[in-house]
Amino acid sequence: MKVIRAEILGFCAGVRRAVLTAQKALDERGSSQVYTLGPLIHNPVALKKLAERNLKVLSESEIPSIKENDIVLIRAHGVPPEIEEKLSERGAKVLNATCPLVTKSQKTAAEYAHNGYVIFFAGDKNHGEVVGIEGYARKAAKNAGLDLNFLLVKNENELEETIKNLSHKNILNTDSKVALLSQTTFSIKTFDEMQSALEKHFPEAKIINSICPATHERQDSLVNLCSKVDGVIVIGGKNSANTNRLYKTAADLCKKAVLIETPDEIPEDFLNLDTIGITAGASTPDDTIDAVEEKLRGVNNSRD
Repeated sequence: MKVIRAEILGFCAGVRRAVLTAQKALDERGSSQVYTLGPLIHNPVALKKLAERNLKVLSESEIPSIKENDIVLIRAHGVPPEIEEKLSERGAKVLNATCPLVTKSQKTAAEYAHNGYVIFFAGDKNHGEVVGIEGYARKAAKNAGLDLNFLLVKNENELEETIKNLSHKNILNTDSKVALLSQTTFSIKTFDEMQSALEKHFPEAKIINSICPATHERQDSLVNLCSKVDGVIVIGGKNSANTNRLYKTAADLCKKAVLIETPDEIPEDFLNLDTIGITAGASTPDDTIDAVEEKLRGVNNSRD
């Protein structure tokens, strides 16, 4: 068996920064309890290791229970501004581990909302990043005395249907100021399709492609990998948007593809393949990737 890694895989810079921030907070906490507001990242293996060091996950409803000087990390996906304000009011020490690219998207959405744009947002419903960005846009619109039109759409068809409905309600017309933004882990292909559709209706639409380079770098690397292997193992959290998109690409391009979180989940039939490719989502720790490869190579050695 030959094992080939994708050239680019695993932790992106934003996730690595969030994890390092958490580890440093745990190292220096003294008597303070360290919390993360919601899961720090979308990877259960990484979160379990942090939990073993007594990093606790705090829900929004539990904010009133924290004590003064407790440490609360804002997760990589970010949160709405009013949540940060609630934490500060409780006297917590807030460490912002929001990915810098997400922070940039929060500021961009706020700017367009403040200027009265109808915002089409390409993203996944209820995703933490989307909720946070919408929160910043909503606050900016409110401060400007405006009603916010923040329209979450996931593909070209939803975009077209939303435009049709809003036009009938006279919320959209040819003079409307329109912008298209996106979740940082969104599909580039789908975003491009949505951009083309929106520009047919609004040629002057502002298009802000905020998809993280790490997302398409991993996708491009995977496409290259699929041509060289008999099957692909995608490693990462099953609740991770970018990891699931990697798996979809692998399944489309390769005869055999599987998404796993730990080495124990490697399917038996993969162990009989001649060449296996491995890739990993942007929230997948290096040691998990190493462990999967180690297990595959261990099986190979046992057969020699």
